[in-house]
Amino acid sequence: MNLLLDTHALLWFDAGDAALSARAREVMEDPANQRYVSHVSAWEVAVKLSLRKLTLGVPYSDLFPGVILANGFAVLAPDFRHYLALLDLPLHHRDPFDRLLVAQAQVENLTLVTRDAHLARYGIAVLW
Repeated sequence: MNLLLDTHALLWFDAGDAALSARAREVMEDPANQRYVSHVSAWEVAVKLSLRKLTLGVPYSDLFPGVILANGFAVLAPDFRHYLALLDLPLHHRDPFDRLLVAQAQVENLTLVTRDAHLARYGIAVLW
C-alpha cells in the first residue's frame, strides 16, 4: 500500500497518542507499505509552532527528519504537478496544508492516512 501521512497522523504516531487509530498505526508501522511524509507537514508544523498554535514534546529536528528517518518513511516534496492539481480542487476544505496533501495524494495515487473524513470528498483513498 502506498501511503501519505497527514500531519496529525505523523505527530500522533511519534507521540504514541491513542488518538491515532489502531489501523492507522498498523499500516504506518508496516515496512511493506511505502509510507510518505510530505514537506507540507514539515512546513505546517513549523508555521504552527511559530504562531504558538502547536507545541511538541520533542524538538522539531527530532521529527524532521528524525522520526522520518528512524521509521523508514520516504519524503515527498511538492512539485509543479501538485500545485497544478490544486487549481482543479473544489473548495470542500479551505486549509491550504490539507489541500496540498490532497493534491499530492491525487497526483501520486497515494492513500491519505487521516482522521479528517471530509478529505474523502475529493475522491482520494483515505484510511483511518
